[in-house]
Amino acid sequence: MNQQDIDTRIQSYYGEIFDENVRLTTRSAQGPLEFARTQEIIRARVASGSVLDIGGGAGVHARALADAGFSVELIDPVPRHVEQARGVGLSAHVADARDLPFADASFDSAIMLGPLYHLATPDARLLALREAKRVVRPRGYVFAAALSRYIAFGKATLGRPVPDPYPGEWLRLAATGAPSDGMRFPAGHFHTAEELEAEVGAAGLDVLEVVGVEGPAGALLESLQNAGEQVADAALTIAKTASSLPGIRDMSAHLLAIARVPD
Repeated sequence: MNQQDIDTRIQSYYGEIFDENVRLTTRSAQGPLEFARTQEIIRARVASGSVLDIGGGAGVHARALADAGFSVELIDPVPRHVEQARGVGLSAHVADARDLPFADASFDSAIMLGPLYHLATPDARLLALREAKRVVRPRGYVFAAALSRYIAFGKATLGRPVPDPYPGEWLRLAATGAPSDGMRFPAGHFHTAEELEAEVGAAGLDVLEVVGVEGPAGALLESLQNAGEQVADAALTIAKTASSLPGIRDMSAHLLAIARVPD
């Protein structure tokens, strides 16, 4: 994958095609589940302080943290996102996860909920993770999200006749996490939970845990506009129960590494 091409497509996709502002709220029943679980995971570790939201999109997570008393800065490479974040009262700037415009140890914690799955090479992802580590104080938390390879493979292959032979792009996706050809979404890489843990550790962070966010029922909710309270509550219960189970956690669309900056 050519990273320059992905970077260009990011601007087009999020700037003109896809409204990230509604993804966690009204686009499907999956969004509120992802939002609630992500906030729950973050706040179980971090109760207060300054937070850098790296690649924070339109600011849905940042706004919730700010409302809870956190001091939040948001950066994103897409000007539309920055404008949307500023529109809800956030301090937001256009910047890249690979080159953060902040001094060392400027924040108590950082959340990186988008950049890793838009970066095609391990070196690029390590650069972003090391930048997050650099700007967070020792013993501060870094939360880094990835998209599940298992879910990506299912979306690419299920619900259609099985070709013979298997397309090479399907095999590459399963074996290496490389996105399928012709995807509209500007994906750079799909992770396994074990791979995400290894990359975050290679960046010099102490990995405490890698969890699945939405759980196995998340894919169902993504197909529903409104799941109803009973189904939504059941999905949340399953997500919590399955979040740390090896293999099962990969059935979540989003994986989240919880790590700390060493002393």
